[in-house]
Amino acid sequence: MNKGEIRAHFLALINRTDCSNTLADTFINQAIARIERTLRIPPMEKTNTYNITGSTSFLTVPNDFLEITDFYYDSTNLSRVPLAKLIEMSQSGAVGKPEVFAREGEVMKIYPYPTSGTVTMNYYASFPDMTQDSDENDLALIGSDLIAYGALSYASDYFLDERGQLFEGKFVQFMAEVQEQANDAETSGTVQAMQPVALYIES
Repeated sequence: MNKGEIRAHFLALINRTDCSNTLADTFINQAIARIERTLRIPPMEKTNTYNITGSTSFLTVPNDFLEITDFYYDSTNLSRVPLAKLIEMSQSGAVGKPEVFAREGEVMKIYPYPTSGTVTMNYYASFPDMTQDSDENDLALIGSDLIAYGALSYASDYFLDERGQLFEGKFVQFMAEVQEQANDAETSGTVQAMQPVALYIES
């Protein structure tokens, strides 16, 4: 479903004459924001690459950043440490291959400071905004009912609707289904190979 279709579905379910399209869009946006705080599925995975050309102490986090999964320099994984620890470590100002990182606001601080090479960030990203009624992102494609019932849950709080518990229950159910489907897809079709303890070669 695209944005317009999700709104129409929401309005049909809420079935109120005092819920405008603008208010419906507010509930839909609130639902999407709530979903993004919890849901972690492959369509949300993205990669950002930073090419280092001079001494660098930090890298800017992408605008759609939600949560980091991997952070590495060339082929070496960086270890996450508390910001206070990184600040303490960086007092010497060492330059070279980075080993640790910490987030500070909208940047990822790294240490030691690299002067060349490539830093790669794998992360979970927010879904692209749906601004036009014809827009459809991955969440709308695979979880339109999840968005609709999340919006209905917010609407029930706003209107003091007695169906709030029902709407919230459906939202939680759909959220679990979408996450479980993604988890299953990560492991389906794989074959675990047993390695022999010893190799026997027939002569």
